[in-house]
Amino acid sequence: MGRLPREAARRNFGTHYSLSTCTQYIMIAMSTRHILLGLLATGSSHGYDLKRRHDERFPQARPLAYGQVYTTLQRLVRDGLAEVDGTDSDGGPERTMYRATDDGARELAQWAGEIAPPAPFVTNEIFAKVVVSILSGGDPEAYLRAQRAAHMARMRELTALKTTPGADLASVLSADYALNHLDADLRWMTTTAARLTTLTAEVDPA
Repeated sequence: MGRLPREAARRNFGTHYSLSTCTQYIMIAMSTRHILLGLLATGSSHGYDLKRRHDERFPQARPLAYGQVYTTLQRLVRDGLAEVDGTDSDGGPERTMYRATDDGARELAQWAGEIAPPAPFVTNEIFAKVVVSILSGGDPEAYLRAQRAAHMARMRELTALKTTPGADLASVLSADYALNHLDADLRWMTTTAARLTTLTAEVDPA
């Protein structure tokens, strides 16, 4: 079996587990419309303030783009889940204010009460790359070592984040969630590395 160059192995894991990506495990089922409806549940607000509050409430998630905020607000208004509530300048540019409607409040309550489905039994990206590496004559063991190193580096960053003096609880809980997922990945990679001979025989019997 051919060897996958070390640099190629590094490219394989790339930046898949940036800090914001880790937190997206938490945000994956939470659509932007429900984020904004949740923020509007506390009262009328304009798009700029909603973006700021989102970034404060979910500090490790990818920041919302202003365009995404205003596009989503327009769709909420179109769907009758939010409505324009005048304007406000507050000493600056005049901004359109929005508030949730009764229908919006009901949709938010329904979404918040739904049970999030457990992760399905699917082929994840790491496993897919192991199989492709086997099929292409690469070095899946080297890839797993590189991916493991990337995971461990990210776990150190997350641990430093959660233990930073003054870290808010949202950041700590977010880091804990990501750490648990990364730890599960590490254990899976250890098991897979120990079974590569058998897996290779199954995937590429020739």
